[in-house]
Amino acid sequence: MELIHRRSPAWGLFGVVLALQCVGIVMVYSASSVAALAQFHDSAWFLKRQLLYSALGLSAMLVAWKIHYARLRRFTLPVLGITLVALLLVLIPHIGREAGGARRWLTLGGPLNFQPAELAKLALVLYLANFLANRGDRVREAGPGLLPPLVVLGALAVPIVKQPDLGSALVLAVITLALLFVGGARLRHLAAVVAVAVPAVLAVILRAGYRSQRLWAFMDPWRDPQGSGFHIIQSLLALGSGGVLGVGLGQSRQKFFYLPERHTDFIFAIIGEELGLWGTTAVLLLFGLLALWGYRIASRCPDRYGALLATGVTAMLVGQAFLNIGVVSGSLPITGVPLPFVSFGGSSLVLSDLAVGILLNISQYAHGEERALPPRTRHASSVRA
Repeated sequence: MELIHRRSPAWGLFGVVLALQCVGIVMVYSASSVAALAQFHDSAWFLKRQLLYSALGLSAMLVAWKIHYARLRRFTLPVLGITLVALLLVLIPHIGREAGGARRWLTLGGPLNFQPAELAKLALVLYLANFLANRGDRVREAGPGLLPPLVVLGALAVPIVKQPDLGSALVLAVITLALLFVGGARLRHLAAVVAVAVPAVLAVILRAGYRSQRLWAFMDPWRDPQGSGFHIIQSLLALGSGGVLGVGLGQSRQKFFYLPERHTDFIFAIIGEELGLWGTTAVLLLFGLLALWGYRIASRCPDRYGALLATGVTAMLVGQAFLNIGVVSGSLPITGVPLPFVSFGGSSLVLSDLAVGILLNISQYAHGEERALPPRTRHASSVRA
């Protein structure tokens, strides 16, 4: 395998991710201290675990950073198989851990739990990058080009929806559409896939009572302010009360058991309340920079597989971030997805850091100049391990 001379990694990307992670540590402590004190008699209970997860995540990032990205191709099918098995194990009583009416975790012992849906996102990126790199121009054919990725997407999404976790399933769909688009699939074929998928998603939503209530709450939260609309109303109150400058770090009122999931899925609302418009804008800019670095690395990558892999990792992280922020701001119906690098949680943080490590490794082999064509239209030969 011919290797491109290794260059300096994208330190700007590393700085952006480190900044987001530091924001997450500070805000997890601020948002969770009241609940932690009431539940565990230790205001730093969640902070200590987030610090542990951060250490594990940065270690995973460093390991992935050192492995040439082309070597990941040989692990594609094993990782995909392990992910499918883990997703099925979660659904088995007494094996999958249930919390809040959902069965999404496997217990690893002690305080550590693993959420296979987070691994599914990275496994799908690895599979699609490898599949599309091998398929080349044939991805423009409707059957051979689209059917295998859609089958794999369905195999991963169905057990995730059963947990239930529709938000993670939607992230998988975003990853698939982004990579198929960049990989060269015809727009009319992708439009047909979306046209079929939207009614199916609506049917899943309307079939489950709580999901349909969330949909009605999204359209009119004041219809049931003490019930289905309570969550989004409290989130909007948090964002609105912060104003431009915020009420001050640590001074949130919503964290006093008003806003549910304040240190996990809705931590962005606490950022808005405590740090105001300036704080939320800073977080949005950091994710914008993450998207910019990801696109830059993908567009300069020396081979098709690396470009697709960089695109998939970027779509996974940035797509999930804006899905989370859209929910918190009332722009999208409530779906349970964390804010990458910021929300409390080990599986999301460790696997997000691992994905960034892959992106940093790709950046070391990128060319110094922008390619004339975007990754979607580039058909360079694959680098094989």
